[in-house]
Amino acid sequence: MTLPVPQDIPKWLSRAIEPSTDTTDTLTISRAVRRAMTITSTPRQAAVLVLFGGSVEPNHDVPGGLPADADVLLTQRASTMRQHSGQVAFPGGAVDPGDTGPVDTALREAWEETGLDRSGVEPLAILPKLFVPPSRFDVTPVVAYWREPSAVDVVDTAETERVVRVSLAELLAPTNRFVVRGRLGYQSPAFQVDGLLVWGLTGGILAAISKTAGWEMEWDRSDVRDLDVALAAVGMTS
Repeated sequence: MTLPVPQDIPKWLSRAIEPSTDTTDTLTISRAVRRAMTITSTPRQAAVLVLFGGSVEPNHDVPGGLPADADVLLTQRASTMRQHSGQVAFPGGAVDPGDTGPVDTALREAWEETGLDRSGVEPLAILPKLFVPPSRFDVTPVVAYWREPSAVDVVDTAETERVVRVSLAELLAPTNRFVVRGRLGYQSPAFQVDGLLVWGLTGGILAAISKTAGWEMEWDRSDVRDLDVALAAVGMTS
């Protein structure tokens, strides 16, 4: 669902909030998994903030006009967490009873995790819910533009190890992209950047958005790596 979008949204970001028509992307597959997995149970609800920052003016010399300073806000979960420990994720979490909707949940959780000033964030679109089998959460991604960036950092070390604004140019560089395959055969788009391995739901969302937005450069889709080996390469574990 696209929210009321202001006229001055960066042109390089405008296509990122269009619905994906790719029937083979990770988001579509995840939705199919959700339908299959929720026949006999009701998943818990959560939302994440997919927050992009960068100059308003596009760079016409690169795919999709992505400016050199474009970035996305990511966190690394604490290695002591019971679920998804050490994984890279968007800021976000479970819906609280007082939340007014997925946008409110995503902004509240992002503030709690990173300390960002939510008044500088402009929500642009609410993507379809995605089911995460290990935690049995229905996750709603909220795409937003960081119109007035604020300082961010780890707020609670028991939950988060790192908070980082990752360069989209580096993230999407073909040499930093590959596919990871888990122990049960699950495959996911992956990005290795800034000492992090971005994969799973987070990698799938970024891959789908970058393709829809036209930011994607050609990369070697036949480069499939074992998940544990890829994690170990950046000092992470599954």
